[in-house]
Parts: sequence; C-alpha cells; structure tokens
Amino acid sequence: QVHMVESGGGLVQAGGSLRLSCAASGPIFSIKTMGWYRQAPGKQRELVSHISSDGVIKYVDSVKGRFTISRDNVRKSVYLQMNNLKPEDTAVYFCYAAVNLRNRWGQGTQVTVSS
Repeated sequence: QVHMVESGGGLVQAGGSLRLSCAASGPIFSIKTMGWYRQAPGKQRELVSHISSDGVIKYVDSVKGRFTISRDNVRKSVYLQMNNLKPEDTAVYFCYAAVNLRNRWGQGTQVTVSS
C-alpha cells in the first residue's frame, strides 16, 4: 500500500520560516506531479504549489516569492520551503502525489503563524 508521510509543521512567528517534507513509500512504479494544498479554518482546500515530474512548477499568487517547492525523485519526496510566513498562511498543509496514476494524500500537518 502506498503511503504519504508528512513532517515539518509547527508554530512560528510572522516573518519566520518552516520547511515541510513529504515522502512516498510502498509499491511505487511511477510518480508524476507532486505538490501541496492547504486548508484554513472555514475555507476550501486550495492548491499552494505543485511540481511536475519534469520540473515545471506552479505557485498560487499569494505565496510567490516566499515559498519554494522542490522534489527528490530518488527519495520519492517533495518539500516546501516557506519563508516570510504570514498569519494568513495558517492552515493544515497536505502533500499529494500522482503515484501509480492515482492521487495520494498525506495526513496533513498544521502550520500556525502568530502575529
């Protein structure tokens, strides 16, 4: 069974940084796009960033210039470096990946930014 395991969330002051990590494990034959969504209280889940298997990257406008996504295909992992965090970045962050032609999701990690 394929699993996605996240780490790296926490509490940080505005202007601080966090790095999220997510690793896929299990019987994996292919991984296409990998990325991150987030869901704030009372809001819909939104795409934060994704990176294709050939390195094409997309960011939501609100994080451009502050967040950086990367992936390590050998480690089957995706990362999100978050700098200059703002209170409005507070949310549960979910990683996902198209593994074996199916979308797989992590369990979510809480990111809280205090003002």
